[in-house]
Amino acid sequence: MTRRRVADSGRGWWGGAVAALLVGVMLTAGGAALAQDKPAEAPAAAPAAAAPAVAAASPADPLKTLEAKATDLKVAVDTVWVLATAFLVFFMNLGFASVESGFCRAKNTVTILAKNFVVFAVSSIAFLAVGFGIMFGDGTPLFGAQGLWFLGGADGSPATGEAYKGVYSALNWTGVPLWAKFFFQLVFAGTAATIVSGAVAERVKFGAFYLFSFAMVGLIYPVVGHWIWGGGWLAKLGFWDFAGSTVVHSVGGWAALIGAVMLGPRLGKYGKDGRVNPIPGHSIALGTLGVFVLWFGWFGFNPGSTMAADPGAIARIAVTTNTAAAGGAVAASVVAWLLLGKPDLTMILNGALAGLVAITAPCAFVSVPSSLVIGFAAGALVVLSVLFFERVHVDDPVGAVSVHLVCGAFGTLALGLFAQDQFSPGTTGNGLLFGGGTQLLRAQLTGVVAVGLFVAVAAGLFWSILSAVMGIRVPAEEELEGLDLGEHGISAYPEFHAAPAWGTGVAAPAVAPGPARVGTPAVERGR
Repeated sequence: MTRRRVADSGRGWWGGAVAALLVGVMLTAGGAALAQDKPAEAPAAAPAAAAPAVAAASPADPLKTLEAKATDLKVAVDTVWVLATAFLVFFMNLGFASVESGFCRAKNTVTILAKNFVVFAVSSIAFLAVGFGIMFGDGTPLFGAQGLWFLGGADGSPATGEAYKGVYSALNWTGVPLWAKFFFQLVFAGTAATIVSGAVAERVKFGAFYLFSFAMVGLIYPVVGHWIWGGGWLAKLGFWDFAGSTVVHSVGGWAALIGAVMLGPRLGKYGKDGRVNPIPGHSIALGTLGVFVLWFGWFGFNPGSTMAADPGAIARIAVTTNTAAAGGAVAASVVAWLLLGKPDLTMILNGALAGLVAITAPCAFVSVPSSLVIGFAAGALVVLSVLFFERVHVDDPVGAVSVHLVCGAFGTLALGLFAQDQFSPGTTGNGLLFGGGTQLLRAQLTGVVAVGLFVAVAAGLFWSILSAVMGIRVPAEEELEGLDLGEHGISAYPEFHAAPAWGTGVAAPAVAPGPARVGTPAVERGR
């Protein structure tokens, strides 16, 4: 369902502010009236003809004028809030690029940065052209059918509720201009698309990923979004996802999983005997920096999903978000320590991301202590999930499937367990652990399964078409050399890259190798 009721709860604060302003005006008006009652010197007699002019210049009703100004102020403040948080979510693209490039090898850095950069450009065009209309246009329970192309439908924003007249009624609960609604939703669509990049890293063709991103943002993501946030069949069923554990993260995770399976593992990842060979990333510092950026950006992702400047809701959602991230990092460090013998930093980083992904759906509907439990569970789950996928030979260089798909599904189900009606009255009701029975949990489970089936089939279809038409995996020689030169003709670290000089066919002199790594990896994983 939409975030409507959470946003509506903030209107009481605005109502109080407006009431205070009205009281101030009445007191001012009363003071002016008393002043006018005081005796004063009689002015010179005015011409009789001047009386009609005075009457014609009577001021408008000050209460109505102030109420209109207060409404305009609310729209302005809400718009600034929505756009500022959207800018934070946009900034998360830097985090994704840093994490993926840091967790992968230096010879593939350029292509990874190129994917993470171009994916938002692709998302911007695809979502503008048709994605937004499919997702939020009025239509069927399965997809939007009105106002499809370039937001060309009738729209009455920023009017809300019954006052809204237009074809994007699924968003009539937020009182901001249409283009603010679009931009906020766009950065979420871009996030879903960039998740795929990490799981298919170091062997996917740049062109194949480029085209898949159009399909992802133009069709796959908007259809699921319409089901849940666009007033579609899952919303009517009673499914809730406040900021996108399923809509954004699980959708991206399912598409990433199908892509990773169809591509197969990187060369050398698994031995002939099935043994897992570690493929360390080239910069754990860059990966750590990226996670800090993502953690910071999540304060736009979750609190911003109120799409209204509601102080109480924003503050509490920020704390539940942060608490889950902290719990995920701590739990992942402990579980990795117990299972692997050392507190693997890549696991700790993914643990924080797992907590953030898991709390994204229930952040507005659960208590702060519940968010800590959710974070702890997600942090432990992501470690187990990474190890599981490696054992079944699904090569995911950055753990994107474990973080976004597995923990996104978990967070969606956790909403059905931990939701409390007191935080957003009239929305989710209470979850199973707070006396609400199984109804909410069953709706959440239905949504997780339905979304998984649809995205798996749709992503499999598009990956298959691309595989048949152009191929989706680079040749073995290019993969061994590195995709930077083969796909883009440049290297991120040219002074350290021993390869044929560009355009000459003559091998460049090799750089002397640096000192060998001391010790052995805590676990043989491809990070």
